[in-house]
Amino acid sequence: MACNVDDMGWSDARNLLRKWRDDNERKSDDVMQLWDNVLSSKQSKLGNERHLVLEQVIIAALDCNRIETAEHCVSILSAEFPGSLRIQKYRSMLLEALERYDDALDELEQIIRKDETNAAPRKRKVAILKTQGRTAEAIKELCDYMKVFMSDQEGWHELCNLYLAEGEYAKAAFCMEELLLHNPHSHLIHQRLADIRYTMGGIDNIEIAKTHYCKAVKLNVNNLRALYGLFLCCGHICNSKAVVAKRKEAQKLAQWAMGQIQSRTQQTTPEPKSVLKSGKSRPAGGDEELQALEQAFGGLEVGKKHIQAN
Repeated sequence: MACNVDDMGWSDARNLLRKWRDDNERKSDDVMQLWDNVLSSKQSKLGNERHLVLEQVIIAALDCNRIETAEHCVSILSAEFPGSLRIQKYRSMLLEALERYDDALDELEQIIRKDETNAAPRKRKVAILKTQGRTAEAIKELCDYMKVFMSDQEGWHELCNLYLAEGEYAKAAFCMEELLLHNPHSHLIHQRLADIRYTMGGIDNIEIAKTHYCKAVKLNVNNLRALYGLFLCCGHICNSKAVVAKRKEAQKLAQWAMGQIQSRTQQTTPEPKSVLKSGKSRPAGGDEELQALEQAFGGLEVGKKHIQAN
């Protein structure tokens, strides 16, 4: 923390915690320092912000493994709001921190039964199942969640990750396609969908991957991963049994992608000290990484020979 905690008054500490809440910053270590040194004995002076501060301290205490502090704050809030679903959620998080996962799941189930539109306990349930390694159950729970909250982009991202962990690439691709409907101009979503399609293999998937890599590069010309992916897809198409026109187009696109990769890597790679001292420029095509790349994917030249032969 930039300021000295010992020199701060309770109002300064309160204002600082308020700023972090407004800025959505956790700063768990700093929050615990302010609580221990300033605010724990000045709770009565916090007024209407007292409960917000207690909630903030609960999250910080769990982050810092200060279980006793978290239990103390939860007990204070539970006594004042005995039927609150919000406080019940904090109790489930406390149980989760204590690795009492079954008890935490029971608490979350109670919250869900009382309020089916509450998204937070459903997400916590998925997180606990994932922590326990119960991926299949986490997928089922998250699918049920997505049927209710279809516009949750974070949910689609997480479901995609779970499917990838299980090797369900077609279903993972479906999740990314859903994300494209929400955010069609994100080069990262296009890139990830292309990665999945490329991993699935087969000429049809390679063609789809090439299309999305092209879109990713169009949206962000500095996306090197998309340029590498585009180069690889074109190499596969050149060496496939596709029609001559498609292979010629892929050959030109691959050469363009390689040119873009070379121009960007040569601009960002610093010159070695020996070259700088001698005043000599680096020879063209001398970048070791690019040479390795061209050698590794030399099959592109094979595709070129096939095109010329036809």
